[in-house]
Amino acid sequence: MARKPYPSDVKDDEWAFVVPYLTLMREDAPQREHDLREVFDALRWIVRTGSPWRYMPNDFPPWEAVYQQAQRWIAAGVFAAMVKDLRELLRMVEGRDPQPSATILDSRTLQSTPESGHRVGYDGAKRKKGSKIHMAVDTLGHLLALHVTPADEQDRSRVKQLAKEVRQVTRKSVELAFVDQGYTGENPAADARKHKIELEVVKLPTAKHGFVLLPRRWVVERSFAWLARCRRLAKDYERLPATLAGLHYAAFAFLMLKCLFAGVGGSS
Repeated sequence: MARKPYPSDVKDDEWAFVVPYLTLMREDAPQREHDLREVFDALRWIVRTGSPWRYMPNDFPPWEAVYQQAQRWIAAGVFAAMVKDLRELLRMVEGRDPQPSATILDSRTLQSTPESGHRVGYDGAKRKKGSKIHMAVDTLGHLLALHVTPADEQDRSRVKQLAKEVRQVTRKSVELAFVDQGYTGENPAADARKHKIELEVVKLPTAKHGFVLLPRRWVVERSFAWLARCRRLAKDYERLPATLAGLHYAAFAFLMLKCLFAGVGGSS
């Protein structure tokens, strides 16, 4: 008997797009015990609802099977590859070049939990203990690169790694990065130039009254807001930083997939 569909379930046209990425072995392989689409739907449910793995509804495959398959997908770079292709398609839908010429860098700090406490750091600016997500997006807000560190790591210290990865995933098309004042100084600028990217610091206006949208910088803040829909990413619930990074890529893949098949170039 088929289970009742959940709102997070993948649609037929979306599934046709993602299944080539997810099939790490033949569909008829003797090791396969559970339907791949059901496993994928279960992972989407976990990311969307934020539920603990062991609380997964019984009409999905066993949580252990879903967790193990999710780890295989993350280790194989499945979601990173999916995000890369979806980003290029969404840019073309918007009439843009598939590869961006500019990026926006920023970070967000996630509150730690008992599972992630062994790598906790204290972010003095946010007054929060946890992990920091360093992220680069294109000018439409779609993910280019991402790194996880303890929250006490400075934003400027990750410019080199982000710039290197951005150049790799965009075929060296990016030449400009918009950043906030947390990236000021000679070292981050020099780190970016090593990868042929110039940093442009977008500063707050001298006279600020209330909330102010900063040119270009608001795009990455919107990307963080998109992730807020995925409750699994509201805090750092993961024991391994690679899992936390992988679930961020998965969340972006889910959001971008919905955008592509809704015929919209940006997440709503």
